[in-house]
Amino acid sequence: MIQRPRGTRDFGPEEMEVRRHFEDMMRKEAALHGFREVATPIFEHTELFTLKSGPGVVEEIYAFQDKGGREICLRPELTASVMRFFISDLTNLPRPLKLFYFGQCFRYERPQAGRYREFFQFGAEIIGSPTPETDAEAIGLAAAILERTGLRDYRIRIGHIGILREMLARAGVSGDAALPILQRLDKKEYPEAEALMAQAGMGREAIDGVIATTQVTGPITVLDGVQGPAGAYIREVYDILQAMGFSNLSVDLGVVRGLAYYTGMVFEVDAPKLGAEKQICGGGSYSLSELFGGEKVFSTGFAIGFDRTLLAIQAEGVEFVRPGITAYVVPVTDSARMRAFQVVGMLRRAGVSADVDIMRRGVGKSLRYASSINAKYAVIVGEKELESDSVTLRDMASGEQSLVRAEELPKRLKE
Repeated sequence: MIQRPRGTRDFGPEEMEVRRHFEDMMRKEAALHGFREVATPIFEHTELFTLKSGPGVVEEIYAFQDKGGREICLRPELTASVMRFFISDLTNLPRPLKLFYFGQCFRYERPQAGRYREFFQFGAEIIGSPTPETDAEAIGLAAAILERTGLRDYRIRIGHIGILREMLARAGVSGDAALPILQRLDKKEYPEAEALMAQAGMGREAIDGVIATTQVTGPITVLDGVQGPAGAYIREVYDILQAMGFSNLSVDLGVVRGLAYYTGMVFEVDAPKLGAEKQICGGGSYSLSELFGGEKVFSTGFAIGFDRTLLAIQAEGVEFVRPGITAYVVPVTDSARMRAFQVVGMLRRAGVSADVDIMRRGVGKSLRYASSINAKYAVIVGEKELESDSVTLRDMASGEQSLVRAEELPKRLKE
């Protein structure tokens, strides 16, 4: 028997109902915030991601040569694809350009709880100007999406990578040389980060200052000891988010997001009920377009790990009520079968979700099946109903039945 590839999953009908339900919630919330959906290919030229993350990323992704000898890979994330799309086709659209997307991504890593080789991301990007309003709007959308799903126990941690970059630059470490250090700080690998800073010629006092800064966390007042424009910038983002009604905010200067293209505000969202693997969203402001041959443009965005978010929703006990269909049509006799198909066709054309018995079951078994698929009503068609051009409408919850003229059935069910 052929098994599915390691790190992938199959989703049954009930699982897909849950996934589509929350996916649609996220889409609707993004549209409410003025974002518009885009889609990009599942595979891209490998160079798109090596330019952004370096050649070492090839070891972590599904990269291969196609039949034409081109270096191709399955996309490991969506931001680079969206920015490539922006540069090639969307630069003339009015700004700010507010885009969102949902799709599969692929990474070759060890599967574990909430982490797969094929996974799903919901993300958004704002392409416009470098203002606190832009950053706050991105964070606000991420928070609003999570709240719409029913998630309540989540924490937003906001930082600014410019603070650490400036400290490293003052100590003589800037540009690409700073990236390995930031990556270690992002993973809280302090001994490794200290060793890299020492190798770069930084003194003990400068190293201790960087480490101490990454450990600055807490309410907005922790920024009182942070000098410079970055601290003031975070305060402004913080104030805008509070004005929009978000209160579960904290400052965390240890949020590094160790990728080279992040330039300013960075943030992460945690769901504490997930334990050690609690991060469900991350993002920040970045500069990426010039790397792909476009003009330099300010962007900010985020990605929500859809699979891990569903685990957080489940951990909180958020209920999902399976929608079911409105009507299940049951022919009582062989002579009523054609009429049953006329009725189900009429309902579907009227926009009423409906199904019909195609197994030639008896009435009792058909009603049990209607209950198992969570149908709200059974529409029974028998000899008596044929004679009066009517149907018997049965409420599956209460068991109450009434005779309804067939032509009035769509209106009755819609009401």
